[in-house]
Formats: sequence, C-alpha cells, structure tokens
Amino acid sequence: MSRLRIFDENDPGQPLFASSDGPAIAAELEKIGVTFERWQANQPIAPGATPEQVMDAYRADIDRLVAERGFRTVDVVSIAPDNPNRGEMRRKFLDEHFHKEDEVRFFVAGSGLFTLHVDGKVYEIECVKDDLIAVPDGTRHWFDMGEEPNFVAIRFFTEPDGWVGHFTGTDIAQKFPRYAPGAA
Repeated sequence: MSRLRIFDENDPGQPLFASSDGPAIAAELEKIGVTFERWQANQPIAPGATPEQVMDAYRADIDRLVAERGFRTVDVVSIAPDNPNRGEMRRKFLDEHFHKEDEVRFFVAGSGLFTLHVDGKVYEIECVKDDLIAVPDGTRHWFDMGEEPNFVAIRFFTEPDGWVGHFTGTDIAQKFPRYAPGAA
C-alpha cells in the first residue's frame, strides 16, 4: 500500500503527517510540486514480460506523460532480490542528491521508498505497484530499494545520459529509517 509520512527534518521519530490514502498523498505532494498518480495497465502483464510488453500495457499514460513533459527516453528497469549487485545498486541511491531534470518513476511491480528533503521537512513516500512519482529537478532526495530489492519500474528521462545524481554531502539520509517493505 502506498504511504506518505512527513517529518520535521530534525525529528525522524515522529511524523507530522501520515496517510495511505492516494488522493491525500497526491494533495500533500502537490504542495511541493511533486506529482503522484495511480495508473492501471490496459492488459495483463505476465511475469518475465519484455520491456516492450510492459510499456505497451501503459502506452496511453506513457504517451500522455511524454507529450506533457517532453521526455526523450523511456525504459524499464527490473531488479530482483537475488541480484548479485543489489547491495552496490542500493548504495548508489542512499545519500541525499538531486538531479538537473525531473526524476519520474512508475512502479509496475514491487516497491521502493523515495524520501524528499524540502523546506525543512522530510517526505517519505513508499511507492508500490501502480504508483507514479515525479520529483522536480533540483529537489533533494534519496531512494531506498531495501536489502532485498524487488521491483519493475518505468523510467522517464529528458537527457540522453539518463540518471545523473549530484550529491549534497550531507548526512541527513542516515538519520531517517531505511526501507523495510511492508513495515508500518
């Protein structure tokens, strides 16, 4: 289930706001310029589906987003708990960073935790199957896929070089809980 918790940046123990209601999550995130949507596939997606089959199942939403935001590249990324590089892949995203383009992800399957640091608050968003999150360029954030990552996501890029993180050098990400799928 999708979840949003908002904290004061100095108090990771007590959320100021918590909700698992999709419209409430979208409304809170909209206040900081973040888009949160729920998409439905137009056809079933079988385990092991090709990236093309995955994208075809969401073609109308993908085309709408590409037209609205001018994305030039769309791809599918998949990681399973038995991936031998999972630890290295996880560490790549755990420190606070930002991008010079919007970071947009749609979760086809599985889950992950986006944590945003905006105006003295920390927004912890658990994204699950059918969730789209669009984080504006320049927004400080980090991402945790958990110790046993398991997700399939569609990624959208404006720049041809794809994911480029600009790390802030702060330790704020270490002060907040790591992702444990299904934890309350």
